[in-house]
Amino acid sequence: MSLLSVFWEMVVESAPWLLLGFLLAGIIKQLIPSSWVQKQLATPGLLSIVKGAIIGAPLPLCSCGVIPTALAVRKAGASKGATSSFLVATPETGVDSISFSYAVLGPVFAIARPVAALLSAVVAGILVNGFDRETEPVPEVATKSACCSGKTCAAPPPQESLSQRLLGAIRYGFDNMIADTAKWLVIGLVGASLVTAVVPQSFFLEWGNGVAAMLVMVLVGLPMYICATASTPLAASLLFAGVSPGAALVFMLTGPATNIATMGVIRAQLGNRSLAAYLVGVIGSAIACGLALNGLFNYYGWDLQLAMVQQGMDMALWRQLAAVILLLLIARVWLRPLWRSRFQGGRAVTGDA
Repeated sequence: MSLLSVFWEMVVESAPWLLLGFLLAGIIKQLIPSSWVQKQLATPGLLSIVKGAIIGAPLPLCSCGVIPTALAVRKAGASKGATSSFLVATPETGVDSISFSYAVLGPVFAIARPVAALLSAVVAGILVNGFDRETEPVPEVATKSACCSGKTCAAPPPQESLSQRLLGAIRYGFDNMIADTAKWLVIGLVGASLVTAVVPQSFFLEWGNGVAAMLVMVLVGLPMYICATASTPLAASLLFAGVSPGAALVFMLTGPATNIATMGVIRAQLGNRSLAAYLVGVIGSAIACGLALNGLFNYYGWDLQLAMVQQGMDMALWRQLAAVILLLLIARVWLRPLWRSRFQGGRAVTGDA
């Protein structure tokens, strides 16, 4: 099977689920304001750590988008543990990656992935609070403006109508979200196509199916800057090449949560001890979840359901149309700046003339 045909089949299989995931991400963004997130995580203790994981898991933020949100949460008074929990859960999973996982990896991974992400987030948060008991910052409380003592205060912004919020959800899901993830999604799809078309199925078997293979996945995923959605096709290709389900899960957990940018922010904002506890929590819990998943596969005799490598994949017209729409939306991310610069440059030349 040629590389191009593998890539196209992968896009056709994943496009409907990705588009649905991006739409759900936009709706969640409209329903859950950042101020509410900050308020929920401002109370120290175990409850805020659990809240950080639960709130962060469905949020439509990738590895880069979660950083400013986490900093705002921290400045609002969240503990280091709650901030770390939020930083782990948010990029490791999300509504878009869950739907994509169901389409490409099957229902077992669609359930195991968010459960493992929540567990690793809580463990990391608890370890950060336990290893680093430094004084927490005082929440930044907004002070009243001088005008608020009189009758000249500005009126609160008007509430958006349902249609405006729906348009905002569509705009965020199919514009902002795709702009944030386009490059890494393409890298993930191309990388998965290369592994599927070129690497023999027995290549990764020499690493075994135990902890050794998972440590290799940690080393592969640790420095990578990849979002949860983009890691999904790569994980599927690794499974097809012979990696165990648990090792693939380790890759999907460590890749999005331990990239260099995130680790740099944790070190700068929370300190070295928090960074060490963060890495121990993420890597340790990922390996534990990977071993548990391997045990479940062996005990129940589950079969892998890799849609990207199944013969006779559904190539219905509506799926191909969804694939074309997805590719056009991705191409728009790179073509729009070129179009704008050319258009604005043309107007500037016309004006000078």
